[in-house]
Amino acid sequence: MTDYDSPWKEAISLYFPEFMRFFFPNIATDINWSRGFQFLDTELQKIKRETETGRREADKLVQVWQHNGQETWVLLHIEVQSQPQSEFAERMYIYNSRLFDTYRRQVVSLAVLADERPSWRPHRYKRKLWGCKSSLNFPIVKLLDYNTSELDSNRNPFAAIVQAHRAAQAMGKNPEKGYQNKLRLVKSLYERGLSRKDIVELFRLIDWLMELPEPEERRLWTELETLEKEKVMPYITSVERFGIEKGRAEERQESILRILEVRFVEVPDELKEQVRKIASLEVLAELLTQAVTVESLPSFQTVIDEVATSVQEPDRREE
Repeated sequence: MTDYDSPWKEAISLYFPEFMRFFFPNIATDINWSRGFQFLDTELQKIKRETETGRREADKLVQVWQHNGQETWVLLHIEVQSQPQSEFAERMYIYNSRLFDTYRRQVVSLAVLADERPSWRPHRYKRKLWGCKSSLNFPIVKLLDYNTSELDSNRNPFAAIVQAHRAAQAMGKNPEKGYQNKLRLVKSLYERGLSRKDIVELFRLIDWLMELPEPEERRLWTELETLEKEKVMPYITSVERFGIEKGRAEERQESILRILEVRFVEVPDELKEQVRKIASLEVLAELLTQAVTVESLPSFQTVIDEVATSVQEPDRREE
């Protein structure tokens, strides 16, 4: 149930020019970055809501300008796809067509294939009947094609994002392996010559992509504190650490509530408040699973009550 979509979307929002230069350098050189760019996510969501194949994926829609001396602009429809899907190419075609129909502008659809199946490389959609043909070819990149060990010194933020994504996939149910990979990746951030701001942002995104069980997370923070003392780089302050952990907890809380609302429509305010009071990432992970599998809202309420009791018991013993 790893959430790859949200950190990818935020990473693209934070580092869009770097995204293009890392994955699609030939296209990036044809963009006039001095004219800026604009995200059109609201317009994209409207297209998706009106399309039968609309799905929740890490896609972005961006208005950019070309180096052609004219006031033309290009819409880049970006898909970061984490699981193979038979209808993926068709969906790219539909979105591309709908966007062109809406804006009457040149639409370039790009795909970052972030799944674990080497042979899955959709890059074309076509259909034909009685001499009538429609087709779309779109550029793709495959994360599996990158040698992650060669990215250690790369200063582009997406070098670290690719490494984190691949490491999260490789971790599986082996938290020790995940801990070692995450620690190595975080340490590498200090060796890339990045600014303090970029190190903090990338740490947050990596932390989001590679969630570890609480014991391993505590070990990681201890190692990080030692590293920063050795390098005299107090980048991740206690306040920022709290903000990172709080942000992860709030994201998980809202995911639980969204799932409950989709499944059971009406979620009592009291239950929402109970969920939002839980700060433990480990407990929230279990509740996320329960939200997906529980048979009814009263059953979920029972689970919440049991969690509240278990949290209170240690406090009573300490008294």
